[in-house]
Amino acid sequence: MKLFVQVKPNARMTEVKAIDSTHFVVRVKGLPIEGRANAAVIEALAEYLDKPKSLFRIIRGFNARQKVVEMQE
Repeated sequence: MKLFVQVKPNARMTEVKAIDSTHFVVRVKGLPIEGRANAAVIEALAEYLDKPKSLFRIIRGFNARQKVVEMQE
């Protein structure tokens, strides 16, 4: 399943807001340096959806705020 994510790095707190079942806005504390924000996005989505982090991987948008994340089912 593909999840479309808009990332807002360097936020005060980490939070996930669902727009619909496949579109999310994720605010993360991590800075977009050395993949810290990407790791925080995966962690936040996994916690929000109550799934293990190993099921998630970024397939598009490694260096962008618009990302496509694949979640294995």
